[in-house]
Amino acid sequence: MKTRWHPSLVIGLIGTGIFLALALISLIWTPYPIDQIDLARKFAGPGAEHWLGTDFFGRDMLSMVMAGTLTSFVVAAIAVAIGMVIGVPLGLAAAAWGGPVEWLVLRVNDFLFAFPAIITAILITALFGPGAINAMIAIGIFNIPVFARVARGGALSLKSLDYIGAARLAGMGNWEISLRHLLPNVASLIIVQATIQLALGILAEAGLSYVGLGTQPPATSLGLMLKDAQSLFLLHPWLTYVPGLSIVLIVISLNLAGDGLRDMLDPRLKREGIANAAA
Repeated sequence: MKTRWHPSLVIGLIGTGIFLALALISLIWTPYPIDQIDLARKFAGPGAEHWLGTDFFGRDMLSMVMAGTLTSFVVAAIAVAIGMVIGVPLGLAAAAWGGPVEWLVLRVNDFLFAFPAIITAILITALFGPGAINAMIAIGIFNIPVFARVARGGALSLKSLDYIGAARLAGMGNWEISLRHLLPNVASLIIVQATIQLALGILAEAGLSYVGLGTQPPATSLGLMLKDAQSLFLLHPWLTYVPGLSIVLIVISLNLAGDGLRDMLDPRLKREGIANAAA
C-alpha cells in the first residue's frame, strides 16, 4: 500500500500521464491542424474557440502544444533507448570482465562525456543537417556513458556476492552471469535513471530546437515554439509562457516520478545517489 500511494510517484505519474495522453491524442486528433494558418485570428487570447489562444500565424496553440509534446517525448524516449541499448551492455561488460575491458569502457565513457549533446548535435548537423533524427542521435550518444556508469556501478556492488561466486563455480560464463544475475538486479537502477534521462532528454531536445539544431518546420516541438515566440515576448508573452510552462511541468513530473520510483523500488538507491550518475 505504501508503494502504491507514494506521493512523489503518484503526482509525477499523473502529471506525466496528462501530457503523454495529450501527445498520443495528437496522433489522431487536434482541435485544429497545426499547419492551418489564419492570419485574421493571429494573437487571439485564450477563449472558447481557441483554449490557449493563437500564435503569430493564427495557429491554434493547444494543437501546437499537443503536437510539440509528442515530438519532445518521442525524441527523448528514442534517445534514452539508444543510451540503454548501448550503455547497459558496456557497463555490464566492464563489471563482469574487468581489466582491459573495464579500462576501455571507462575511457570511451570519458571521451563521450567530453562532448555534450549540444556539441554532438553541432557536429552531426554540420555533416547531415538539422532535424529531429539528428537530435535523437546526439542526445542518445550522450546517454550512453550515463547508463554505462549506472550499470557498471550496480553490477560491481553485486559481483562479490556469494551467489555470483556460486554461479561461476557452476560453470557460467561472464555474459551468462551478466544476463541471468547482474542485469535483473540492476534493473531498478536503470529504470530510475531512464526516467531521469527522459526528463533531461526533453530539456535537451527543447534546447537543440531553440538554437535551430533540432525539430524543423513544418513539424513542431516545444523548443521550436519557444524559438518562434522569442522575438514577440515583450508584446505577446503568452506565446512564450505556454510552451515554456509545458516543458517545466513535464520535467517536474518526470523528476517526481523518478524520485518516487527510486524510493519505491529500492530505498538503497537514495543513499547511493544513483539519480545523480549523469553529473
